[in-house]
Order: sequence, then structure tokens, then C-alpha cells
Amino acid sequence: MNKRLNTIFFILGATAFNVLVAVVSFILLTLVYARFIMTLVPDSGRAWGFTLIFLASLAISFLVYRYVLKYFLNKVDVEKYFDPLFVKRNLKKN
Repeated sequence: MNKRLNTIFFILGATAFNVLVAVVSFILLTLVYARFIMTLVPDSGRAWGFTLIFLASLAISFLVYRYVLKYFLNKVDVEKYFDPLFVKRNLKKN
């Protein structure tokens, strides 16, 4: 496989991982909320719990993705296996 294909597979895999972490954290936080907290909240305030759960799951997925990516970048030589996403183009000076 060449560098460009490695880069495409990495982006697709990292995106799938990020979405998976978001979905799993949403499900776990929803289960905790439904089991322990929902009974304590009045009926008029229950919808806000799911909004906060959604935002918290996005934050958790961002943090987990960031730490896993940092660990991956320390273990793998990025320049050897991946193509740069953004290339500086040489501009001609007049």
C-alpha cells in the first residue's frame, strides 16, 4: 500500500473510532441517567438531561480520540507511512 492509501484508511478508521466512542459513551451515560438520576428529576426537567448527555458524550469522544491519537503518533513514524493532508505550494514571486 502506498502513503496516500494509508492516509485514507487512517482517516476512515479514526473517524469510525471517534463515532464509536461517542455512541458507546452516549449509551452508557443514558443508562446511568435512566437508572439513577431520572427518578430524582421532575418531569419538566428530564429532557435537559438527554441534551447534557449528548454534549457530554461528544466531549468524552473528543478527549478519548485526542489521547489515543497522541499515543498513536508517538508510536508510529507518521512521515514514513502517511501522506501529508495539506501541501504547501510554491508560489512564484514576481
